Amino acid sequence: MEELEKKIPTNEPEKRALPITYEIRESEDGKEVRTVVGSIKYNSESRVMKDWYGDEFVEIIAPGAFSEYMKENNTISLWCHRTDQILGNTKPNTLRLFDGPTELRFELDLPHNSWGDDAHESIQRGDVDGVSFGFNIRTNGDRWSKIERDGKTLYQRTVLVATLPEISMTPFAAYPENEVAVRSLEEFKAEETRAALNTEKEELLMELDLI
Repeated sequence: MEELEKKIPTNEPEKRALPITYEIRESEDGKEVRTVVGSIKYNSESRVMKDWYGDEFVEIIAPGAFSEYMKENNTISLWCHRTDQILGNTKPNTLRLFDGPTELRFELDLPHNSWGDDAHESIQRGDVDGVSFGFNIRTNGDRWSKIERDGKTLYQRTVLVATLPEISMTPFAAYPENEVAVRSLEEFKAEETRAALNTEKEELLMELDLI
């Protein structure tokens, strides 16, 4: 277990995939504005994922999970997660976020430069049809429970408070399982084990009292 923990990427944001739509808009001065739009749905279950240790879980993002972060920080959009190829930023309003009761919607105006043109061409061709957003859970920012699904017991994670540093265009929106390193799930399982042991201990003590 200790050897595995050393390999888990602890500082990298978790990444999730999103579908996108693409619009061509015309501004008042007649200049073409190439805008990518999409949204992160609240209270909507993700597909079944696996964490680093192979445990299956689904994820729900609670309304307002990113609102605290958005008040104090900027979110950027990158082309293929490359920090030297910025597509937009909330600071100059080239990336705009709208936090509503059911979703966090974003609008991204692609720049007129080489990587902006690459993104434009790839999206129009259908080579890129999704984005990935990166986030980190803040302290005590998620809650775990168990649910039944198709005769199986799954873990369910509710994201309550998280960062949102990045929303990026990428042809690889699906993320590999080993990027889903959820330490708080291990903590939840450890708490379950402790609770089960305490219950067994209490039952044993009760049996001894009856003897």
